Amino acid sequence: MQTVVITGGTDGLGKGLALHYLRQGARVLAVGSTPAKGEALLAEAATISAVDRAAFMQADLTSVTATKELITGIESACSSVDKLVLCAQRYRLFGSRTVTDEGFEHSFALAYLSRFVLSHGLRNVMEAARRPVIMNVGTPGIPLGRIHWDDLQLARRYGGTKATLQSFRANDLLGVAFAAVHTGTRIRYIGYNPGMVATGMPDHLPQPLRTVTKVSFAVLATSVAKAVAPMAQLLDGPPGERFAAYRNTRQLPLKGKAFDQRSALRLHRLTQDLLHHRTM
Repeated sequence: MQTVVITGGTDGLGKGLALHYLRQGARVLAVGSTPAKGEALLAEAATISAVDRAAFMQADLTSVTATKELITGIESACSSVDKLVLCAQRYRLFGSRTVTDEGFEHSFALAYLSRFVLSHGLRNVMEAARRPVIMNVGTPGIPLGRIHWDDLQLARRYGGTKATLQSFRANDLLGVAFAAVHTGTRIRYIGYNPGMVATGMPDHLPQPLRTVTKVSFAVLATSVAKAVAPMAQLLDGPPGERFAAYRNTRQLPLKGKAFDQRSALRLHRLTQDLLHHRTM
């Protein structure tokens, strides 16, 4: 039986993938921060006779400490992990800068650091699987945002959109660095852009942007059910390269600043230093 771990697994795309793999007979560990959503997922799993293969793991992924505790919990529960899907995201496009208890800017912590820690931290238990795959769901192929090398935490010139876009660009480089650092790994790492998907993302936006976004989603966005299909196809039949990037079904060329290996390794080293100094 396959084991699939999904962060953001109780809502949107993550929940869609969780239910897909439960229907396929896999064991699914859905990670989320809200117990009510976890209970709702388990209730849906019961309707498809899969509740015995579904588990909700509550975790605050803005906390590096909590993310490391999650890794310990997963390793205790599973002898191997076949698929790790990183979907957890909370858009903070407006408002003032906030930091976690560990001192990290919120978007950097949730959308990038948690994915860095989980990708590298679960490597050993994933290597035990027959065909291990990590899918990092973001926006590869979208040329927006950049890494603010001299101010990764955006302490001097913060903007919510700036922080969100930086986290996406950091995740592009995370996949490149993972493949470069772990040259002998059997894990295939996929950066994946699903395009516009009709999820609950607009609910977190202020008015009137919330209404405008919901209208746009109704007209332009793909349903979760349709978006899940190409994701599952890639997860079940990953490419041969250690790292690949996709926008929907189209494989992207690994060219330009977005996938520059030197920049990826630079960010990898900076991230290791940040984690070492702030979570000791």
